Amino acid sequence: MSTETTFTPMAPDEIAAFADSVRGTLTRDWPAPTASADADLAKIWTSAAEQGWLELGVDGALAAAVAAVRELGRVACPLPLLDAYVATLVFAGDSELLRRIVSGEVRIIASVGDGEDRARHLDAAHQATHLLCVPAAGGRARLRPLREVRDTPGLAAPAWSTATLGEPEATADIDPGLADEAVVLLRLQLAVRALAAAERAHELAVAHAKERRQFGKVIGSFGAVQQRTAACQIDVSAGNLLVSDAVRAMEQGSADRLFTVELAVEHAHTTAPRIQLGAHHTLAAIGYFEEHDAPWLFRRVHGDVTRLQTLPRAAGGVADVLVEGTGSLPAADQGETGEAFRAEVRALFDQYADRLGGGTLVEDKEMIRAVAERDWLGFAWPEELGGRNATLAEQVVLNEEAAYRRAPISKALGAVMLLGNSIRKHGTQEQKDTFLPLIRRGEMAFCLGYSEPEAGSDLASLRTRAVRDGDHWVINGQKLWTTGGHASDWVWLAVRTDPDATPRHAGITVFLVPMDTPGITVQQHRALSGEISCTVFYDDVRVPDTLRVGEVNGGWKVITDALAGERITMGNIAAALHRQLDDLLALVRADPDGTVGPRGSAKRARLGALAVGVQATRALVTSAIDATSDAMGARLNAPMAGVMGGELAEEFGEAVLDILGPDAALSTDVAGVPGGGAFEYGLRLSIMYVVGGGTNDIQRGLIARALGLPR
Repeated sequence: MSTETTFTPMAPDEIAAFADSVRGTLTRDWPAPTASADADLAKIWTSAAEQGWLELGVDGALAAAVAAVRELGRVACPLPLLDAYVATLVFAGDSELLRRIVSGEVRIIASVGDGEDRARHLDAAHQATHLLCVPAAGGRARLRPLREVRDTPGLAAPAWSTATLGEPEATADIDPGLADEAVVLLRLQLAVRALAAAERAHELAVAHAKERRQFGKVIGSFGAVQQRTAACQIDVSAGNLLVSDAVRAMEQGSADRLFTVELAVEHAHTTAPRIQLGAHHTLAAIGYFEEHDAPWLFRRVHGDVTRLQTLPRAAGGVADVLVEGTGSLPAADQGETGEAFRAEVRALFDQYADRLGGGTLVEDKEMIRAVAERDWLGFAWPEELGGRNATLAEQVVLNEEAAYRRAPISKALGAVMLLGNSIRKHGTQEQKDTFLPLIRRGEMAFCLGYSEPEAGSDLASLRTRAVRDGDHWVINGQKLWTTGGHASDWVWLAVRTDPDATPRHAGITVFLVPMDTPGITVQQHRALSGEISCTVFYDDVRVPDTLRVGEVNGGWKVITDALAGERITMGNIAAALHRQLDDLLALVRADPDGTVGPRGSAKRARLGALAVGVQATRALVTSAIDATSDAMGARLNAPMAGVMGGELAEEFGEAVLDILGPDAALSTDVAGVPGGGAFEYGLRLSIMYVVGGGTNDIQRGLIARALGLPR
């Protein structure tokens, strides 16, 4: 059988309503994970047939089916819903068999293989009537009755079974495409169910951390608990986003839809046990005893994850698809307007291909001029300020493509995001007339004067002081880590103008100060990445009030609006890592055996983990950008994306050294160096990603508080 599977997209409210219905049925028939030991799975199967769950494959309602599987996972119920879904795809031409499947008369579990007479590690076999044997590479699928079913007690609850099989009662010849789709959907079911079970355990742990007291404090206030909880939340959120992307790709019939699903599956394979174990660490003894839901969720997570090994794809895992193919990760989609603009950006960058590759350390004035001449700097501003009200998608595309192509224009783009938007909102007319044209031409050479010896991530504690003196302010203090301060014309300077303000951030004011102002002394330092960062001393620096941006003591709003511009550039780290991945793949494909070895090798596994991590980071970044208009989204999604991206950058750099060996540690100064030296530079730069703008430890604390854990 050869067929193009079609899926029926459903509106979010329809999917939510269906999930509510499934939840209601489970509340009645399988009320909690603790029911796993002795609940009546046959009763759930009957309810599924009565309520149309088994018809979802006939209707092509994949999103609804996945929503139902998620609800099943949350209560550790192994109803093989997508097994029935796959069976309706395989036997789509047999109307009588379809009728028997959707009515629950024929109850199917599925496996991958040619159908030997004995099958092991089967879930729900006692309640099933038949085993569907799917040939991974295409061929003849067989529907065989289950004969002798024997429990094999162990980790899983309900227990797995071993069964002998009767002669096939139905067969269907399926092409490799449909066979692969069937296997991928079966794998997706296990991944979604495991991830949902782990997420439920995480929710229980968060609730416990808000109530449980030890040493006179709620345990959620302990730093270790907050760090662990935040790490679990990042894994949960990224996993759910990847699953959503997978369903969307299947519904849209994307060419790389099965690979998109496999990325979600491999992410869940790695993270679901990690989330579950993290939850147990927080729950401690209360989650260790079987009166609690956690032990049963633990069984479900680990049982489902390990059963992925019984459903191998002919195409192999993520690393195999990438190493043995020619493609990359699934393409980003910023909609019709965004993708049309992406083509424009790529066309321009192609014209300047010989100037690409400098990245953050290089500023190419000719290329900046070319971008400025197309009015792409500040193009999101209103027309009266020289912009054209460009969409968010276009802004994201420009920054993504610049990062991916390593275009030496990052400082010009940074001026738009970090200064331009805030000047636009808070600057005087004179300031707008002076600085916005400079920014639009790419000529605003600036640095940020934020961090101090006692104010790194905690910017509200800054001490550099400005005292009013007539029409001027006198500034005294010291700033650290002022990147590019030695080569800047202006410093965007945050100072304290009210030392007694409560809360602390209420007494801060922002100035744009010329770096050649008397009293400013710059001391240069070279960072691990090679960038020049500076300690800047301010000794009786007189600044006219006309250079104050925003209200006196209103600087915190100016700063947060400036930092809000970073949402557009959040995709840069993901794009940069994507480029490193593609560079790595090009090297690996030239000599697979010599670089990563055969299927199943440790190096292939590490490469696959990097690819999954990059895709997960991209998903979180997209979600963060989309959610910044929502208060919770800004508080939760953005720091999650930042933490994941920074830590993946570190992992990527370390992994490339293991995969490619010492050659990957050579710089761009060495002829023929792998990746043009980008790998060793990426490793050195990775530290900046986890400390710049607030360390990852601080960011995880923000995530924990967004989840409701106390300070």
